[in-house]
Amino acid sequence: MKRSRIPGRILSLLVMLFLYAPIIIMIIFSFNNNPSKSRTVWTGFTFDWYIKLFGDAPVLNALYTSLVLALLSAAIATVIGTISAIGIYGMKPRARRAVLSLNNIPVVNPEIITGVSLSLVFILFVKGMSSIGIAVELGFWSLLIAHITFNVPFVILSVLPKLRQLSKNVYEAALDLGATPFKAYMKVIIPEIMPGIISGAVIAFTMSIDDFIISYFTAGMSVQTLPMYIYSMTRKRVSPEINALSSLLFVSVLLLLLIINIIQVKDKKRSEINRR
Repeated sequence: MKRSRIPGRILSLLVMLFLYAPIIIMIIFSFNNNPSKSRTVWTGFTFDWYIKLFGDAPVLNALYTSLVLALLSAAIATVIGTISAIGIYGMKPRARRAVLSLNNIPVVNPEIITGVSLSLVFILFVKGMSSIGIAVELGFWSLLIAHITFNVPFVILSVLPKLRQLSKNVYEAALDLGATPFKAYMKVIIPEIMPGIISGAVIAFTMSIDDFIISYFTAGMSVQTLPMYIYSMTRKRVSPEINALSSLLFVSVLLLLLIINIIQVKDKKRSEINRR
């Protein structure tokens, strides 16, 4: 049995190497002390590119925009997605399946289609406002609406499994004990599904701070996110600052995914203990 597992393990290692070798090389060369035009020759270890990166005002502005955008869109999408998930859970099976099918479309839909569609909607809105004398342009608010739009389905998909794990009598028991419907949801339902809400919020934050395609089509000319700034840097000569910036972005997303996994593992252990 052990010998039969060896080829599978070797194949898994090769696949992981194929996926992560470029990222590892990028991180290594972000510490490369090479002042020449060639950035593929290792000449020594340095933190200079990270120091220059954090002294670059355009990078810091793009980072600030991305963080504010990700936090706001994740918070709003979490509230909307949680309320929507509770509403979907209370539907009849046929209606629930229909709504979930619609909810899954933005998840599996190519981002470029979503980006172009949202861009057309915003452009029509801007033209409509201009026709009545109100000056509106694409910018931070169009970005925020776009990010909320593609984040809500992920929050719904994170919260619904926790709702399915609840006993159907919990809500009614809270009402029988004198709680109002609002208090029953806030004091009983929300705490029980909190791991799913947190997971949905973290996923929404990760999706928002990592998005490029939808942001590119909906940002306009007045605002620039961090992925958009990285793209603008790659159109010129590739600088080691790009390696440093991309490395920091990769590590940040990796830490968020680790947080999601830790929350899910703890929730699974808690569920097993409660069942016992």
